[in-house]
Amino acid sequence: MSPIARKRLGRAALNTAGVLIFLFAVFPVYWMVSTAFKTNDQIFTTEFIPFPTEITFDHIDRVLTKGVAGNSIWLYLRNSAIVALGTVLIGSALALLAATAIARFRFKGRTSFLVLLLIVQMIPAEALLIPLFLNVKRLGLYDHLFGLIVINVGLTLPFGIWMLRTFVAAVPKSLEEAAWIDGASRFTTFWKVLFPLVAPGLVATSIFSFITAWNELVFALILMSDSSGYTMPVALQFFFGQRGTDWGAIMAGSTMMTIPVVVFFLLVQRRMVSGLVAGAVKG
Repeated sequence: MSPIARKRLGRAALNTAGVLIFLFAVFPVYWMVSTAFKTNDQIFTTEFIPFPTEITFDHIDRVLTKGVAGNSIWLYLRNSAIVALGTVLIGSALALLAATAIARFRFKGRTSFLVLLLIVQMIPAEALLIPLFLNVKRLGLYDHLFGLIVINVGLTLPFGIWMLRTFVAAVPKSLEEAAWIDGASRFTTFWKVLFPLVAPGLVATSIFSFITAWNELVFALILMSDSSGYTMPVALQFFFGQRGTDWGAIMAGSTMMTIPVVVFFLLVQRRMVSGLVAGAVKG
């Protein structure tokens, strides 16, 4: 086999592997969306039905009109949005400040702090349920959405600090020193020099924080006793009953829950790409 043919064969094998991985990742999402539009006869049949032979909007209409646990589904979507966006804003700000301090300053205990971040990240969230529950109760944040925001910030902060620390360390310190020579204050240097260059990393951590807070179930279930404070993952649990599972409503609600995540990712993806290009030019 000639080198050219071998190269083409290798490229074809890589493309095939890429397509298979893509289909493997996309199939669960497709099955969720397609099931939301299938009739109950198609859902509970023993036959494999890849495409809905009869499209129905009954499941989506039932979720939208009847709601869950006596509340509208829009209330749960709003609660999830408040928790997710609050986690992104507070967590990203704290992670950026902490990452800047770690990357730019040398202080006692710096290495120990970084190691501690890794250790905290390795602890399962379930092991923290009881101490976090007691602390939330002690702070008076039980049954409040802000309590969920605080918990999610704590869960996502170690990853955000580690991610942004790499981006901050990659920015040449000479750029900040040049701004200081030109008379810029530390805040101006941080906002107009450092912040635009680490924006791609900030977007990446925002995506991680948003998805983590949006999909979080355990703490939202434990720290909320009033159904009006439930988030969307908790609300979907009500479709699982003793007499059976309403898979059509679950898939319809899951599809509605996925749309904001996709929209958020599409919005910040453009900013991430533009930030990468701008950072490459400025660097």
